[in-house]
Amino acid sequence: MTGLTPESLALLLAATLNAGTVVALASLGLLINERAGVLNLGAEGMMLVAAIAGFATGVNTGSDWLGFAAGAAAGALMAGAFGVLVIWLNTNQYATGLALSLFGAGLSAFVGITYTQQRLPERPHFAIPGLADLPFVGPALFRQHPLVYITIALAIGLAWFLMRSRGGLVLRAVGESPESAHALGYRVRPIRLLAVMTGGALCGVAGAYISLAYTPLWVEGMVAGKGWIALALTTFATWRPGRVLLGAYLFGGVTMLQFQLQGQGVQIPSQFLTMLPYLATIVVLVLISRNPTWIRINMPASLGKPFHPGA
Repeated sequence: MTGLTPESLALLLAATLNAGTVVALASLGLLINERAGVLNLGAEGMMLVAAIAGFATGVNTGSDWLGFAAGAAAGALMAGAFGVLVIWLNTNQYATGLALSLFGAGLSAFVGITYTQQRLPERPHFAIPGLADLPFVGPALFRQHPLVYITIALAIGLAWFLMRSRGGLVLRAVGESPESAHALGYRVRPIRLLAVMTGGALCGVAGAYISLAYTPLWVEGMVAGKGWIALALTTFATWRPGRVLLGAYLFGGVTMLQFQLQGQGVQIPSQFLTMLPYLATIVVLVLISRNPTWIRINMPASLGKPFHPGA
């Protein structure tokens, strides 16, 4: 076993940012949903459908950005269907979300049959001029896909929106007390639908990022539980965008650490290393669940509860 060199550490940090971006994007989308009082358990299914939509678009057009747009549209469309069911028809949010996840898994597998052996065009190499060549920090931080930086900016912008803007105040009011928001003249149901579709679009971008940039190919079930991790991370972050980023990069670091340990010749069964990220998530959830009062104080008061105007 050899020591961790500065070059390998820089590559580990770069891979951590890359892996964490997937979970961060999906978690930020789910955070918007839940801040509006809607719990969507269908993130895994939305990400899978978006992954095949983005990959198919990338193969046929050669454009990553059109692929991301297709992924966002697929995620928003599925989230919109979910929103109509739970917001207007008052179906159970938990059951509907699980059904969405199962539907997405099946639909993506069916549509993706013809794309299993397809290959994307040559991938561009991204680097920030003047910074990418700096020792250590260059390869670690400044040779990332642009969506990595966009995700960081999105988390900062979302934190400002929720805490400093009128629109964010309205969104939080809808999630905390929809009856009061309705009494003040705000249209609770359309606001919730918009939040759900926005969250679905971000989950869609996360799914497309997996098939276009993270692992540029299509394989059935390639999201591999990251949608469920994103759901757990939203609770772990107590519905705060900054903590979402921290948790996402923690997950990304643990995910990439398994490959680093294997490369270093650590004599640990590969199956155990593969389950490390998910084991870490379970441990974190167990630890925060020991203090339910802390979660209850931070959780949107109407999360998962239907709203009936005039009731």
